[in-house]
Amino acid sequence: MIELAHAHLSLLFGSALMLIGILSSLAASRFGVPILLVFLGIGILAGEDGPGGFPFSDYELTYLAGSAALAIILFDGGLRTRTATVRTVLGPAGILASVGVVVTTVLTGLAAMWLLKLPLVPSLLIGAIVASTDAAVVFFLLRTGGLQLRRKVGATLEVESGTNDPFAVILTVVLVQIALGTTSESWWHIGLSVVETIAIGVTAGILGGFGLVWVLNRITLPTGLHPAFVVTAAVVTFAVAQTLDGSGFMAAYVAGLIVGNRPVRAYGSIIAFHDTATWLCQIILFTLLGLLVTPSKIWPLLAPAIAIALFLMLIGRPVAVFACLSPFRFSRREMAFIAWVGLRGGVSIFLATIPTLARLPQAEVYFNVAFVVVVVSLVVQGWTIGMAARRTGVALRDPAPEVQRIDIDLPGQLDAELVGYPLVDPSPATRHRALPSWVKPVMVIRGGTILNPAEAGLLKPGDYGYFLAPTQRLARLDRFFAVDGSRSEQAPLPEFPFDAGLPAGAVADLYGLSIDAEERPQTIAELFAERLDGAPQEGDRIDFGQAMLIAHDVRDDRVKLAGLLLEATPEEEDAPPAKGWRGARDRIKARLGR
Repeated sequence: MIELAHAHLSLLFGSALMLIGILSSLAASRFGVPILLVFLGIGILAGEDGPGGFPFSDYELTYLAGSAALAIILFDGGLRTRTATVRTVLGPAGILASVGVVVTTVLTGLAAMWLLKLPLVPSLLIGAIVASTDAAVVFFLLRTGGLQLRRKVGATLEVESGTNDPFAVILTVVLVQIALGTTSESWWHIGLSVVETIAIGVTAGILGGFGLVWVLNRITLPTGLHPAFVVTAAVVTFAVAQTLDGSGFMAAYVAGLIVGNRPVRAYGSIIAFHDTATWLCQIILFTLLGLLVTPSKIWPLLAPAIAIALFLMLIGRPVAVFACLSPFRFSRREMAFIAWVGLRGGVSIFLATIPTLARLPQAEVYFNVAFVVVVVSLVVQGWTIGMAARRTGVALRDPAPEVQRIDIDLPGQLDAELVGYPLVDPSPATRHRALPSWVKPVMVIRGGTILNPAEAGLLKPGDYGYFLAPTQRLARLDRFFAVDGSRSEQAPLPEFPFDAGLPAGAVADLYGLSIDAEERPQTIAELFAERLDGAPQEGDRIDFGQAMLIAHDVRDDRVKLAGLLLEATPEEEDAPPAKGWRGARDRIKARLGR
């Protein structure tokens, strides 16, 4: 009976930790606290040196749980990535995820060798453990900060963060084998084995992804089981690749990429379920990692570990980023932001468990150093990510607003979905009222009464409508019903309309605006296409020097007519403003120097 009591206490302890983690995420979202810090803190407090006093040193369990959790997180990252985005930045992101990881490993390893007085191979192992960025943490902080990035910058970070983990894992395993003396192969053979590992992972991901699409579309599963089947299949794909000596992490990401870019049944419910699954995976992974930490053993390494973290943030990562991205026409501001946003997270601490499982001498050193590096990275970089995005000018000043959408699965349908939206003012739907031609209204709920489209007539604020729309155009429909929070209640400034086929440089010169040199040869229409994920839609806004461009006529996913909205300068804002159209006209004249 004592064993049963212990089992019940362990169940109570684990479930209580998860509840605390879920509730603490609300505080993290409200105050912008990096979520990883919250979960790690809960694990530390519950651990051996904390008030909980729970002794935990099961590295094998942590490795298994961490492998499954990271497989699901990486699958989710691929699921949300568009293939068009990958094609656009495959070169720079791929080099940054591979060569960049190696450069970061070498530089950080040399710094660790000097600071910790370790031999070369153990020092390089520390560099490999902390070389990869954490995609989950980066994009959580961007979302909670209400930030959206320029398309090229955001896509590069997205693809790099999703693909650099496999390279870091492979590099870590190879260095552990060298440190143990279990490999006598030359660096040339090691390089070939790395290529083979990646190739097996990609192949397993392709086969697993297309196989998963085939099963979802050919086999009718009981209602609600599609999302659970996909999550399980992601872990199976990871495990198969690992069993074949391939990269399971690469396989999970590629499989997610294929599923997310193919028409599949119950796609909306799959995405919604993965939102919850990735949250739970982060809570479990980071809490377990926190339980493994013994703060009393970190103190002797605290100073050199902080120095390694600062070196990584200020020298190691920036050198790798500038070296890898300079040939790809990134501006200095863009490269500076990408360098600063290289946050370290759960992957680094997870990789630090491998030396312990391999029984490497002084294995605790790797884990404790990685833990300090992650915490310093989250505290310093995590709380400044929004400021860095705005200072470097890579954050969109008018990001795409969020929208409330309900997805209803239609049996046997792959090219269309039934979706519901509340009609909220202000939104493009309340301004235009007429739906896009490719949308078919099904019913409208108005004042608690269900109406068919003929009875409802034009949509009104407060309505809740259900519509049948092509799956590939749901992102455009989202923007049609999205709340436009950028609309100011003040009197709007007049716009200067012009053909979107004009060169951006000519428009900038005409109005005395400064834009990036690489954007000058592009047309205004090309600028919209590059800056915005997916096809541009009427009402989309992008920043243009000190002004704002607005899309007014979009045909065949291309902006035909745009408007330029000039903003008031600080001097004009301090002056007593005139009212109405006359005041707006005076501000425009003052801005143009007329």
